[in-house]
Amino acid sequence: MFIVKITRKYQITIPKEIREKFNLRIGDLLKVEVEGDKIILKTMVKRGKNPIEEMLTLIKKPLAVDAVRLVEESWNED
Repeated sequence: MFIVKITRKYQITIPKEIREKFNLRIGDLLKVEVEGDKIILKTMVKRGKNPIEEMLTLIKKPLAVDAVRLVEESWNED
């Protein structure tokens, strides 16, 4: 359980542990629902833990890329 304080502008801070658990980011939208005497916040977008890790799972095996050669070749294209 966490206790948060309502500020003068009626804002609250979501504790770090909860932000990390739900991978919340600045600008994310939350749905606010009332259930009896409870205020419920629900995430609007579910995202994985780390977008880079998710993208890397799309590649089945490591790619052999010579980045230096690619850059050098791009210099010679003109």
